[in-house]
Amino acid sequence: MSAIIAFNPNDIANKISSILSPISQEHHNLIANTMETRIFECNELVYEEGNVPTNIMCLLEGKVKIYKNGVGNRSQILRTVSPIEFFGYGAYLSRENYLTSAMALERSVIALIPMQTILQLIRENNNICLFFFNNLARLLGNSYNRTVNLTQKHIRGRLAESLLMLEDCYGFEHDGQTLTVRLSREDLANMSSMTTSNAIRTLSAFASEGLITVSGRKIKIINHRELSHISILG
Repeated sequence: MSAIIAFNPNDIANKISSILSPISQEHHNLIANTMETRIFECNELVYEEGNVPTNIMCLLEGKVKIYKNGVGNRSQILRTVSPIEFFGYGAYLSRENYLTSAMALERSVIALIPMQTILQLIRENNNICLFFFNNLARLLGNSYNRTVNLTQKHIRGRLAESLLMLEDCYGFEHDGQTLTVRLSREDLANMSSMTTSNAIRTLSAFASEGLITVSGRKIKIINHRELSHISILG
């Protein structure tokens, strides 16, 4: 179960305010005084499909996946969240219950801000309103692209795209090649809209072709150019 932690609320508010900038001191204080900061352990639910949304969430540290269960309760990972990024507010704005679920991929620190606080900021600061408007539009555009790619690309193209998306979201370790995120084969499959066995076979094929190396859940991208080529060709 997530644990409430006593981070300095002013420090957390500074991080959040930096992405909402420009923001007044009054609004900064409102965020600091109304938010709650929690730690979610690996594989712990942050929110669940069907629940009533009450907070906007900002990932401060760690990694989170947004997913939806489909036919036969099969999971489809829709996107991943990186620090410092807001998530989990679209359902509230559309006056619906959550249509997706969110789960921590590793130990993660998340700030929960009451939606009433965010609505007050939106009403009183046009820049903040524009920030969330632009963010939702960007997510919608990415969703369109993902829908086309997952339905039209072949297995190799889908998995290559997923690996490159993870690179873009979380980056590399100090060697400049090893992805910082550690996903199970099932998660990679769910992200790429394929079976786990197909994900395992395709990873092995990429490794035998010298595109990547795999050690447990650790993936190192060796031939970035060719992997990008496979992703583009689909």
